[in-house]
Amino acid sequence: MPKALPLFPDRLAQAQVVIERYLVDRMAGLQDQPVVHAMRYAASGGKRLRGFLVLESAALHGIALPQAIDAAAAVECLHAYSLVHDDLPCMDNDDLRRGLPTVHVKWDDATAVLAGDALQALAFALLTSPMLGAADRRLTLVAGLAAASGVEGMVLGQALDIAAETASTPLTLEQITALQAGKTGALIGWSAEAGAILAGADPAPLRAYATALGLAFQIADDILDVEGDAEKAGKRLRKDEAAGKATFVSLLGLDGARARARALADQAEAALAPYGSAAAPLIGAARFVIARDN
Repeated sequence: MPKALPLFPDRLAQAQVVIERYLVDRMAGLQDQPVVHAMRYAASGGKRLRGFLVLESAALHGIALPQAIDAAAAVECLHAYSLVHDDLPCMDNDDLRRGLPTVHVKWDDATAVLAGDALQALAFALLTSPMLGAADRRLTLVAGLAAASGVEGMVLGQALDIAAETASTPLTLEQITALQAGKTGALIGWSAEAGAILAGADPAPLRAYATALGLAFQIADDILDVEGDAEKAGKRLRKDEAAGKATFVSLLGLDGARARARALADQAEAALAPYGSAAAPLIGAARFVIARDN
């Protein structure tokens, strides 16, 4: 598969800038409290892939950036909250995120819990913006994000992941695939479908794209955990192996995992065929997720 399309890095960089500025502006008027500082800290930086998917899926349907930015910012707030809570000692117990101390390390556990709670609430508040269009479409976005982030999606995936750490037998490939469909894939799916929902269009092609993309992303994460550079990744690596957890790499081997990720990226690209050349940035994203080093 060719490298990421030249258009993609520029579009991703643009999305990172506009989302960062929007979140800074949105939180500028909040009180001068440690929990607010922690919110800003947690929501800054990162790849912004989920927000990028919102903006690009919107552009694909003729929805301009001002009409989609609240949805992009919402999913980034939701994602940031999930990372803050996942890093806590009672969860994954990580002390490094994006090359910086995690929120509970920089502040304390209570501030991290509250900052995560506040970011989750802000995510849903952003989805009430009239700029997103008619009330029924905003309601669809709210309901979809609730499902993707809750016990039907991300939370379920994380719960299954924690349970797997003490299970008597390692998870099977089918079980890991289902786990990651919730933990990682659900938010990616919501992000990719958001533009179609905003436009009142059929989200099925983007749903197929996102299903393949989310799984490819997680397989690439498992590969990075084995052979990545911790400094580039900005977090501790090789944790899964140390914990004896089954992963796509442990079950498929490195070569098998790479082949599976490439096949999924091909599937993601094929799902975008109805959109023609307009989908080039999203095709670039599929190529990026399996070639990234962080």
